[in-house]
Amino acid sequence: MNDLFNTTDSNTNLLPFDGTVNYHGKIFSSNLSQTYYNYLLNHIEWKNDEAFVFGKHIFTARKVAWYGDKNFSYTYSNITKQALLWTKELLEIKSVVENLTNTTYNSCLLNLYHNGNEAMAWHSDDEKSLGKNTSIASVTFGAERIFAFKHKQNNDVIKLLLEHGSLLVMKGETQSHWLHRLTTSTKIKTPRINLTFRTIIDQ
Repeated sequence: MNDLFNTTDSNTNLLPFDGTVNYHGKIFSSNLSQTYYNYLLNHIEWKNDEAFVFGKHIFTARKVAWYGDKNFSYTYSNITKQALLWTKELLEIKSVVENLTNTTYNSCLLNLYHNGNEAMAWHSDDEKSLGKNTSIASVTFGAERIFAFKHKQNNDVIKLLLEHGSLLVMKGETQSHWLHRLTTSTKIKTPRINLTFRTIIDQ
């Protein structure tokens, strides 16, 4: 399976088994999406992402930011981040997402991809701090990019195009059984901003 889904029916599960992924399509108007995009691009405290890979400390061209209800710590790729407190605009976006998903989130990891050369490799968001069978709500602003899922056992691949102002929700057993990634494209010259709303288990 390697189909490019083209559905905005939020009740449709894009995964054939072992998890649930719902695509809500565009949840913000074009004007509001552009307003949020401009704000996020210019006012979020972006930093180059870091990781330890095979013992080497690397910095990515992609930039990230981490916000939440309080200064949660979040560790991935052997790097720990401390959350900044929500901005008014992030709380506005979070409220819309929570109403649509009937889920509350206490934190958000933001990613800034400057162009289609910057991407994300196959991975799962299965860190212990997120708990098991967690829900992650992903909002896209800016360049439309192809997002893909791959089953960990049989390598089935499913792709979809994430639109400007859209919402994708991953929940249930998705992180346990599926990997996901953002694919590269040399044709894309403009930035994409991704907000992934999560629930950190308070420790």
